Amino acid sequence: MPRLDAIVFDLDGTLVRYRGVEFESSWGAVAEAAGVSDRSRALLREYLPRPDAYAEWVAKDVALLTGVAVADVAEAVLPAPYADGVRTAIGALRGRLRLGILSSGVDLVADWVRDDLGLDFAVANRLAIADGRFTGAGETLVDLWQKGEAMRRLAEAYELDLSAVCFVGDHLNDIPVMEMVGLAVAANPKDERVRAAADHVITRFDGFPELIARYERS
Repeated sequence: MPRLDAIVFDLDGTLVRYRGVEFESSWGAVAEAAGVSDRSRALLREYLPRPDAYAEWVAKDVALLTGVAVADVAEAVLPAPYADGVRTAIGALRGRLRLGILSSGVDLVADWVRDDLGLDFAVANRLAIADGRFTGAGETLVDLWQKGEAMRRLAEAYELDLSAVCFVGDHLNDIPVMEMVGLAVAANPKDERVRAAADHVITRFDGFPELIARYERS
């Protein structure tokens, strides 16, 4: 009988969906709230085709936030806009399995979601703050294009057997993680290759707990 010990969720476009923002992402939502969305989108166009330059991209994008008040951004991006059925699903699963986030999004949103939903952990990229303002510095914990390596580090840190992990994601950068876990679920996949890599595809989270139960019974 298959065993699951943990469910790891992608954040942007999966648990939360910032409509009208590229990739429904927390990065895009923060940039919009900070009034730097035009410059942030220009960096996205420049660096998205360059996986080898992700750290440089992040450094330039984070620098756009220098001096912006954190409270002003938080007021605009929080509470996070959950995908349909997320709160119900997490409520049904909490306490049964370890639940957490692995995201190349930003900690401002990931940490809020972790605390709001009562998840066990959240690993996302860090935005440095001092005196209530963004400093323009950050820390990349989850490289957009190296998410598989980030998943291996997370599994080691939390002593998880990857064959006993369910991962839920939506985009191309999630495929390496989907290929290494016991159960891969695509939530509103943004590309047919994501759909093909997944064991199951969902458009809402209401039925997700039953999907998990069926897998464990299979």
